[in-house]
Amino acid sequence: MNAPEALPESPLAAYEQALAGGFVVDVAQRRTVQALQRCFEAVHRGECPPGVYLWGPVGRGKTWLMDSFYNSLRVPARRQHFHHFMQWVHRRQFQLTGNADPLRLLAEELGREVRVLCFDELFVTDIGDAMLLGRLLSLMLAQRVVLVATSNQPPDQLYADGFNRERFLPAIAALEAHMQVVAVDGEQDHRLHPGAEVQRYWVQQPQALFELFARLSAGQVVSHEPVALGHRRIANLGHSPAALWCRFSELCERPLAASDFIALCERFPAILLAEVPRLGGEPREGRIARGTEDGAERVDAGDRQLPTLSRNDDAVRRFIALVDECYDRRVPLYIEAEVALDELYTQGYLDFVFRRTLSRLREMQLERFGRS
Repeated sequence: MNAPEALPESPLAAYEQALAGGFVVDVAQRRTVQALQRCFEAVHRGECPPGVYLWGPVGRGKTWLMDSFYNSLRVPARRQHFHHFMQWVHRRQFQLTGNADPLRLLAEELGREVRVLCFDELFVTDIGDAMLLGRLLSLMLAQRVVLVATSNQPPDQLYADGFNRERFLPAIAALEAHMQVVAVDGEQDHRLHPGAEVQRYWVQQPQALFELFARLSAGQVVSHEPVALGHRRIANLGHSPAALWCRFSELCERPLAASDFIALCERFPAILLAEVPRLGGEPREGRIARGTEDGAERVDAGDRQLPTLSRNDDAVRRFIALVDECYDRRVPLYIEAEVALDELYTQGYLDFVFRRTLSRLREMQLERFGRS
């Protein structure tokens, strides 16, 4: 009888190697690796196992663990940031307009292309995403696509205060029915160690970015002309093949999208962001006027309270998207700000989302993140 064929390098082997190289032992991570290892082995036996849903606070190693799983796979697979995936879904669904069931065709297309789909940072804020996600997940699972995802929240807390949340309940049911939910809730934020610190954040020191840009761009052609980005032109303080230097207002207070930040990260090895203000600010009231009108008849419905919003929420969301793209592509982001990092966003509707951003900015202050 022939010996069973050896499996390719596995998530467990990658984790053991990381421990030998200085990773801190973490019980929650070990539990997660075991779940990923079981999924990995089943996929390579040709089975369709339950997926794995990793959730927990920022900095607990969720993305690293999922990437180790993904990099070990020897079957067709795709790994995407969740909001990039949803952008693709909306675009592809539009392209399939005219067919009887575009979402089913999309799921069948995925089923032909991949055995495993990995999502990083599954977080739902958009009602459009919430409405289609439940059926989309069910359709993908029917195509025997195995899902692995990371999130800061367990499935039953996703879109917790969202408008028409009942439309999202099928998605939660699909996640809980077809994925093993694993809490990656160790006590340590692993983004903070090991590694020497490199300063990439300054408080009210505009000269620091001036000197840094000159050093990064030494011996290269420097331009101060706007950067062409599709049909947009991005004003800037300077750019070279080595770096882009912009004010916060030029990147975060203009109607740019994640796709624009992707393009910038693909073009420039480093991004310098000047004049970043305090982002929290005083929240404004989110109360809707009492009662509604229905034709000529007034309907007394009482006051309806919406979440409080900061006056610069749109700019904060763009800043978060910029940090995400720089982090995912290992592009160092150098910041000169009005206040210290821990004071950058201290109150407001986006406080929960910003915790991940703050953790990522802290990791960017470590030498291992990229070239200084």
